[in-house]
Amino acid sequence: MMTSLRTVAALMATAALPLAALTLTAGAAAAFDPAAMTESEKAAFGEAVRDYIMTNPQVLIEAVNSLEEQRLADEAKNDRVMVETNKAEIFDDGHSWVGGNPDGDLTMVEFIDYRCGVCRKVNAEVEELVKSDGNIRWILKEFPILGQESDLSSRFAIAVKQTLGADAYKIAHDRLMALRGPATLEAFGELAKAEGWDAAALIQRMNTEEVSAEIRKNHQLAERMRVMGTPTFIVGPEMLRGVPSTGLAGAVEQVRASMKG
Repeated sequence: MMTSLRTVAALMATAALPLAALTLTAGAAAAFDPAAMTESEKAAFGEAVRDYIMTNPQVLIEAVNSLEEQRLADEAKNDRVMVETNKAEIFDDGHSWVGGNPDGDLTMVEFIDYRCGVCRKVNAEVEELVKSDGNIRWILKEFPILGQESDLSSRFAIAVKQTLGADAYKIAHDRLMALRGPATLEAFGELAKAEGWDAAALIQRMNTEEVSAEIRKNHQLAERMRVMGTPTFIVGPEMLRGVPSTGLAGAVEQVRASMKG
């Protein structure tokens, strides 16, 4: 975390206050008022703070870490409020693909972009988690943010879903995640023909308002949720901005434990 010099200075002074208080009598400590110090007293106090920090640098590190922990806790709390406020659009929007176990005890939502390298890398982990867990309701939110190829890919996937249904969408999703080379109309046409789909009809569908409306709604939801990148996960009441360092399985386990507690 990048910490401003002003913040560091405040932390240094706060860390040194207990030591300064110990040097005073009980009565003097109770009446201690930095604002009432003379210039010479302020200089002496500043020197004492510096000496204390130089001798005990771990105190500053602990203070900075504590500040970061509090910041993360506040962000998580705000995220839970946003999830609760937007839960209808997150978990039951009526247009996003739903897989895994429809009756699972936990819903995991994933905002994806087919041209996102991290989305591609974590895709196998997500698939394995949903399969091995067996009790996760999995929702995919098309969220193209990385340029024209991202937009075209999402439009093709949504066109497949709207025209051919959920099973065909999942096939398109898997193929797009594994696509090597540019995401072009020609590539989509070859993909469609390989699956026996009407390529011309699907490509024509890509530019309809029905497809645009779904992408627009997902972007509006992401804006309300302050989703800035992909992949972003919502697991039950918790939002995971990126892939947790402990892995998705560990995050799911923690969420379930917190929900039971």
